[in-house]
Amino acid sequence: MALASHRHISSCLCSIHSSLCYSTRPEMERSSLQRQLANLKKSLFDQGNLDEQFDQLEELQDDASPNFVEEVVTLFFRDSSRLVANIEQAIEKSPRDYGSLDALVHQLKDSASSIGAAKMMKECTVFREYCDKRNLEGCLRSFQKVKKEHSTLRLKLENYFQLLRQVGPAEKATRSGN
Repeated sequence: MALASHRHISSCLCSIHSSLCYSTRPEMERSSLQRQLANLKKSLFDQGNLDEQFDQLEELQDDASPNFVEEVVTLFFRDSSRLVANIEQAIEKSPRDYGSLDALVHQLKDSASSIGAAKMMKECTVFREYCDKRNLEGCLRSFQKVKKEHSTLRLKLENYFQLLRQVGPAEKATRSGN
């Protein structure tokens, strides 16, 4: 009888252990995803891709609009892609209208500012300085940097939002160390 009782207790303990392991596994995965999310966000700030404006956008997000930031960023990339295409056309036009080109770059800079795209804003500022000097080579070099920052930021933020969706609703990534 003692042997049967021992097997029953052992079986129960194994069952309890298994259920504990399985119930904490999703929590452990979620915790790991939260750390990844926080590290990714921190790197976006540390590398200068984003500034505090992005944090301020996230503060506006609430239960009533849980995807607010992602929607704003999606709109930014839709509009900024159009602006980049317009800048491309303006820079290739002959004779060049540096005033119109500067106005387009100014729009792009303002748009980047609205989501806290710090590196893009910086590159747009440099681009505008070349427009003021009517320096075509400088404009072309600077435009390549603007396009590179635009595509880099798009990729990084797509990864950020994908990870944010995996973590789950109502989660805001905080920067590690802040």
